[in-house]
Amino acid sequence: MQRAGGGLTAERRAFREELRLQAGEQFAAGQKTAVIAKELRVSVRSVERWRRAWREGGMDGLRSAGPANSPTVTDEQFAVLEEELGKGPSAHGFEDERWTLARVQTLIRRHLRVSLSVATVWRLMKRHGWSWQAPARRALERGERAVELWKKEVWPRVKASRRRPVPGSSSRTKPASR
Repeated sequence: MQRAGGGLTAERRAFREELRLQAGEQFAAGQKTAVIAKELRVSVRSVERWRRAWREGGMDGLRSAGPANSPTVTDEQFAVLEEELGKGPSAHGFEDERWTLARVQTLIRRHLRVSLSVATVWRLMKRHGWSWQAPARRALERGERAVELWKKEVWPRVKASRRRPVPGSSSRTKPASR
């Protein structure tokens, strides 16, 4: 992985909060859910959810609580992670010098005691300006003759073995016509 740039959607969050606050004013005025949804151009389900939050917490219940996917790893913890990443994969017992998401996930679990999915690891790394890294050159072990042979002999057989499409029926009671 390597460093890159990134951005936030605070503007979008502020826009949605403003909609919720407008809905809150209409809740207080006794307006019906469907009317509010139509006027604010949002779903009835959203207005129902906002009404429930308004009943439980008033106008403060409608305010933004920050990003929905707030980080599970603090900035201090991420600094520790970056330091460990800088030592390289072999320093952590991996057999080669490639950082994969699964390896970063393992590193996070070992050093930060936090369990994250691979997808969450990717979002975390991306949020902190890291990106995927492609190899600069082809592997030395690659056998060009073997690749060409496979393309000429194996691939045509694999490609040709697909069933030809025939007209059918999606009905369970009516057999396909042939």
